[in-house]
Amino acid sequence: MTKSPESQLPEVASQRVEYHNDGLLESDLADTPAEQFVRWFHQAESELREPNAVALVTADDSGPTARTVLLKGFDDAGFTIFTNYASLKSAQIDADPRVALLFPWHELERQVRVRGVARKVDEAASDAYFASRERGSQLGAWASRQSSPVSSRAEMESRLLEFERRFAGQVVPRPPHWGGFRIEPTEIEFWAGRQGRFHDRLVYASVTRQPANLSDSAAWRVERRYP
Repeated sequence: MTKSPESQLPEVASQRVEYHNDGLLESDLADTPAEQFVRWFHQAESELREPNAVALVTADDSGPTARTVLLKGFDDAGFTIFTNYASLKSAQIDADPRVALLFPWHELERQVRVRGVARKVDEAASDAYFASRERGSQLGAWASRQSSPVSSRAEMESRLLEFERRFAGQVVPRPPHWGGFRIEPTEIEFWAGRQGRFHDRLVYASVTRQPANLSDSAAWRVERRYP
């Protein structure tokens, strides 16, 4: 019996995209990781739908977990995201604040990898960002018991309706269980594809191996790594 196309295993081994860009040389790098990230991010903004989509990896005793989140802030201290503080990612950060980020900019034949330490931002920063969200997202932050099992979509919709009624005609306040984390890097790698998979990997590594000001060139050394 012939299998339908949907039931056939994908031929992944034969799939290959050849890279054609010029890679990345040390002479191309900015003096600081902050400047280099901003430079690449602006280029990604012009070509990608969601350049701020980033994979966040956390871990606990049960092992690592990866998920896509959205970058909502960047400065000399690091990369800021926002989430439910009762979520799995937050529990894992509480257990071990060492995390990793990956910006997968495939269309540009580039990626940015970050290793660092996650710390909660202050309440004022969380309040400010929450106030800027559209109302549906604000209500969703109240309704979602993020990472917890739920019996059905209907139960989720019912809970959302409960908070729509609760805050009808009012400004939606930030939930006490919702806020930001800033990932303070100890290492940022800029990866650029090359033909033959002999890619370029240039890494800004903290001289002290601790988070440092991303605009302080003296706080970082650059090293090339084999692909």
